[in-house]
Amino acid sequence: MPRRRRGALCAAAALGVLVPITVSATQDSAGAATPAVACTSQKAGLAAKLVTDITAALKGRASTTAVLVNDRVTKTSCILRPDTQFDSASVVKVTVLATLLWDAQKTGRQLTATEKSRATAMITKSDNDATSALWKQLGTTKVKGFLTAVGMTKTVPGANGYWGLTQITARDQQKLLGMLTAKNTVLTDASRGYVLQLMNSVVSSQRWGTPAGAPSTAKIHVKNGWLSRATHGWRVHSIGAFTGPTHNYQITVLTHDNKTMNDGINTIQAVARAVHKDLNPTAPARLGYVPTATPEEAIPAVPGRPARDAVPANPALR
Repeated sequence: MPRRRRGALCAAAALGVLVPITVSATQDSAGAATPAVACTSQKAGLAAKLVTDITAALKGRASTTAVLVNDRVTKTSCILRPDTQFDSASVVKVTVLATLLWDAQKTGRQLTATEKSRATAMITKSDNDATSALWKQLGTTKVKGFLTAVGMTKTVPGANGYWGLTQITARDQQKLLGMLTAKNTVLTDASRGYVLQLMNSVVSSQRWGTPAGAPSTAKIHVKNGWLSRATHGWRVHSIGAFTGPTHNYQITVLTHDNKTMNDGINTIQAVARAVHKDLNPTAPARLGYVPTATPEEAIPAVPGRPARDAVPANPALR
């Protein structure tokens, strides 16, 4: 018989939601508990439905997947492997931009034309050179300062200029998205709006991941990333914020142990479709911002291998 997993439930409760649903963990062949999705909600029946549908979306997939969902409208949260660390790949680019703005705010200065150009290329096109230039300009001390200010305590900046090897967790990425979508003391409203506007303007080839299945009534803000290494195969990640008059929720899905890029994309988009459908059961389908059928993303540099830009999701590219 499966065992009830109280730890996951307590972690979800710590996110500030009020109505828990107890979720059972399964047992693997060695008898150890496998992490299970845990959800809480103030909307009757929603937590149980999300647990069922996210679990179904992940069934049979080989990747190690972390999921965090927060919806301020229905006071709903879902959580799976919130503190497992992953190589960030290009997802860290949002943190780089937020750090740049946070640092500029300290002296009340505006971004320079060069900084704006690099920021736009970094977020909308996932440009690696622009990211490396801003990372070098800031230095890891300032990045660490920003992480401390936000409370992203499990995030560790990549050493020796390898920003794509920054260690991230789903919980910390969700803290970042939460800060970007609500008034706070770290970033001004203008700074938050600037980040969100660029995340809403990514080129069409990078409109994949957490936007899959989003309703037409939501404004989409997304940043994705992928990277392969000798251990854990392909890391494929997507973070997204969904805003508008009737929407205020964020989704983070981090994966590794994927055999191909497409495996990671398919996992993320299966989870995203389940979440969007459950949070927006009567919303009309999206006709405009539809996830691309030909995803692309930049691959950050790692020791012994240079960075690559605009790499298509092709299983042969391993």
